[in-house]
Amino acid sequence: MELLSLPALILLGFLGFSSVKITNGGRSMLVERLGKFDRELKPGLSMVMPVVERIVSNESLKERVLDIPPQQCITKDNVSIEVDAVVYWQLLEHAKAYYALDNLKSAMVNLVLTQIRSEMGKLDLDQTFSTRSEVNELLLRELDQATDPWGVKVTRVEMRDIVPSSGVQQAMEMQMSAEREKRAAILRSEGEKEAQLNAARGRAEALVFDAQAQKEALVLGAQAQAEQQKLLAVARAEAAGELAALIESHPAGGEALRLLLAKDWMGLGQELAKAPGGSVLMVDPQSPASLLTALKGLQEKG
Repeated sequence: MELLSLPALILLGFLGFSSVKITNGGRSMLVERLGKFDRELKPGLSMVMPVVERIVSNESLKERVLDIPPQQCITKDNVSIEVDAVVYWQLLEHAKAYYALDNLKSAMVNLVLTQIRSEMGKLDLDQTFSTRSEVNELLLRELDQATDPWGVKVTRVEMRDIVPSSGVQQAMEMQMSAEREKRAAILRSEGEKEAQLNAARGRAEALVFDAQAQKEALVLGAQAQAEQQKLLAVARAEAAGELAALIESHPAGGEALRLLLAKDWMGLGQELAKAPGGSVLMVDPQSPASLLTALKGLQEKG
């Protein structure tokens, strides 16, 4: 009796130990009883009936990353490109995902590839680069909606690389090179235009400054000549006044005046000899009054 009870105790102990299940944090276990889903074990200590119940699935409830391999796609303008992506997802309903699909990961990969090909076919090549963020958001909404019946939450979708074919890459490089040359030519022409404009402005300003300087020089010269004539006139007037005063104050002043007039007369005679029409002036150099009268008559004739 004792020999039979020991194996039984050992078996009971093994069954009791195997019935204790510990679920780690962030994970979930599914329990089937007699082949039918019974319950989901949450994190912590749980009991499972031996033989009758068994654990059929143990999955993480944390956010996971699904790496999508590169996929050949055709854009709207018939350009072949290669696209790969990464999907962030989380298992929200373990039982729904387990019983809805046989291979959840494979199903999600195929779904993402199908959606990527569909979206790339709606865009031109340039749009695939410029609207990447919009495509990511669109893929996120569509994938989240498609995976909702599986108990899966898609949190983020990112297209990592969009690689055109080698021929398209060469054409794009040639286009970018031509665009850079075009911009460089435009910049050079604008620089030359600006330089010519600056040179023309400089010449115009130089001409204006030169004309202004000449104008100021002429004005200053005229003012100087006028000032000179004014000073000479004042000097002559003062000299005549002093001479008149001297003649009045000295008895021999009249004789000195006649000598001066005789000297000037000789010079005047030489000038009259050169005058047109053969003008002849007859005057007594000893008489100042007769000289003045003769000069006035000559002026009236001229």
